[in-house]
Amino acid sequence: MRGGETVVDATVGLGGHARLLSEPLGPEGLLIGLDVDPSNLSRARDSLSGLACRAELAHANFTELPDVLHQLEVECVDVILVDLGVSSTQLDDRQRGFSFQGDGPLDMRMDPRLKVKASDLVNRLSEKDLGDVLYNNAQEFAGRRIARRICEVRREGRITTTGRLASIVADAMGVNPESRASKIHPATRTFLALRMAVNQEIPNLESLLGFAPRVLRPGGRIGVIAFHSVEDKIVKTDFRKRHNEGLYRIVTKKPVVAEDEERDANPRSRSAKLRVATRVTSHESTGPQGNGADDDE
Repeated sequence: MRGGETVVDATVGLGGHARLLSEPLGPEGLLIGLDVDPSNLSRARDSLSGLACRAELAHANFTELPDVLHQLEVECVDVILVDLGVSSTQLDDRQRGFSFQGDGPLDMRMDPRLKVKASDLVNRLSEKDLGDVLYNNAQEFAGRRIARRICEVRREGRITTTGRLASIVADAMGVNPESRASKIHPATRTFLALRMAVNQEIPNLESLLGFAPRVLRPGGRIGVIAFHSVEDKIVKTDFRKRHNEGLYRIVTKKPVVAEDEERDANPRSRSAKLRVATRVTSHESTGPQGNGADDDE
């Protein structure tokens, strides 16, 4: 970051990344923060008060970034950062329904403007569609078996709580989560897949990646932090495609991951992968599969 730049934190959360991003911008710089969670956005407003740069925060999904830029009369930006992880405040609030660690309503909406909850998907989707959601979103290889068991149980009554769903998934997989035979709870992937479906996370990511080259100034940078292989593959594939089209220069030949010290301090960072690309300037050229292409597997 440099003084006077326009930086977008597209998932501002509690403002931690945004504060770091803002430090070099100075009084001529502009920080734009977006978040779909009004509770987190309110906390971010408090934590980001008194920045040296101008700050504009908006309750918006990052797919709405072009509209936000239009409202602010900003044509292009220098940096876009997207953190695709769920926030600690969302996971820790059992009333939000993101976690099976405590029983709560099966909701999972990051944005209260959304109409469909996780309970709607669990109780309405066909067995096939539910299995597809579990496999496509979270690579849950037991998705068909889990979907079948969910459909059997819901005939007796709606599934409305996180604890009930976690129990059904564990039963379908024949695993006792209390045994600790596995470090990963049997319902982990099911909850991830449903959260992604409720919040349309894959379509939203694809939308952002699609318009990003148009809103990035030449020389601008885009960074995406993904937390599982499905999203990371989408980012990797898009960056490679844009590189081959001559639009991006890939900065991270392999994704940046947290070091041991950070992983120990923040266990949720263990699966994080950061990929960065630069919007090429008019005099640059990146031929197909040329120098800088991301070739990690």
